[in-house]
Amino acid sequence: MAPPTTRLAPSPTGALHLGNARTFLVNHALARRHGWRVVLRIEDLDTPRNKPGAADQTLRTLGWLGVTWHEGPLVQTEDLEPYRRALAELAAHGLAYPCSLSRTEIETAASAPQSDAPGEGPREIRFPPELRPPITPQTPHDFDTNWRFVTPDAEVTFTDLFAGPQRLSPSRTIGDFIVWTRRSQPAYQLAVVVDDHRQHVSHVVRGDDLLDSAARQLLLYRALRRAPEPHYYHLPLVVGADGRRLAKRHGDSRLDRYHAVGVPPERIIGLAAHWCGITPEPHPMPLAEFVERLDLATMPRLPAVFTPEHDAWLLRRS
Repeated sequence: MAPPTTRLAPSPTGALHLGNARTFLVNHALARRHGWRVVLRIEDLDTPRNKPGAADQTLRTLGWLGVTWHEGPLVQTEDLEPYRRALAELAAHGLAYPCSLSRTEIETAASAPQSDAPGEGPREIRFPPELRPPITPQTPHDFDTNWRFVTPDAEVTFTDLFAGPQRLSPSRTIGDFIVWTRRSQPAYQLAVVVDDHRQHVSHVVRGDDLLDSAARQLLLYRALRRAPEPHYYHLPLVVGADGRRLAKRHGDSRLDRYHAVGVPPERIIGLAAHWCGITPEPHPMPLAEFVERLDLATMPRLPAVFTPEHDAWLLRRS
């Protein structure tokens, strides 16, 4: 049997920011505490948004923080064959079908509400079952069109090891979701399931904006008869003072910016420790102390808020 394994899965679509750092540091600490193997995977399938040099910058930033891994970096676009096989398996069992409908056509036909759940884009549209064609087992020959998963009309239940019991209904929130894109590449949901299974990932630590994705991924695990399913830890996000996901509008929170001006990694770790409930106020902290003191039982359940005062503290020379 494979040992317990987690993964770091950055996307080369931009520089890592303080929110990414908090999640990676928690993942690193849990792996050290519990003896998990760590796989580093570069999730670069969103090719239109990939930034040149971003993957190399990510490796340098993780090294600067002291975050380590045992295997990788593994790069998704280097071998698409495992994803093609998974799509073929779904299609052969009548669980996926090609769909050339455009976003506008789906919106017009369904008058569908939009969802902010991640995966195929920042604003997904529910694909209603009435637009689903007659489903028959088939062999994919056209990899240049979208393929959708036949989402069952059932709740997905699981217990998140941080967020607690979950009952989610992808059929009602997103409908038949995309598993293969017209770019001849797998969509996020399918790629994650294929990779987590073949890389023996047993523990997934990530932001709670991906809770809805966990439900879709568990449906794919079950449809593909992959086991065991991973254990999930979905952590609250780091947000700006307006309560929205950390972004450029909240200032420059890129880790390479702080590195470039000489901020020591102990300050980044200290701010993450504060957000994790380890300290009442941020103060510099070595990584070994963060690993020792992290306690998910006392970690706040609400989003962490990045403020201008936090930025000023990081940049303080004393």
